[in-house]
Amino acid sequence: MKNKISYWFLAGLAAWLVIILLRKNGIFIPVINNHFTDFITIPMYCYLIEYIMNSLLGFRWKPDFKFVLTSVLYLSFLFEVLCPQLSPLFTGDIFDVLAYFVGGIFYYFFKIRSFSAVKNNRS
Repeated sequence: MKNKISYWFLAGLAAWLVIILLRKNGIFIPVINNHFTDFITIPMYCYLIEYIMNSLLGFRWKPDFKFVLTSVLYLSFLFEVLCPQLSPLFTGDIFDVLAYFVGGIFYYFFKIRSFSAVKNNRS
């Protein structure tokens, strides 16, 4: 991993910022507000952990399927089970869990698996 931040990660942050600004101005787009942010959460979370491990801490680490799956389970439990019990600002929704899962699968197959295939072809 290079020391540069991914354009996809920056695009995800920009999307979150736009969504937050729209919410603050009373503009609510159902699919984007309800599920798109959850869909990009796991890819951004996995990329951020990978970036911190490799670029800031100096490790040579790549997330694997178990990491992506446990990330889905952890964030689903945190934001869809625990937080709704602690605050009325959060709601538990099975479709959000599905969005986390699909985002994780998307990240795994299009980032990790495709990177491994390219790396193996070069060897």
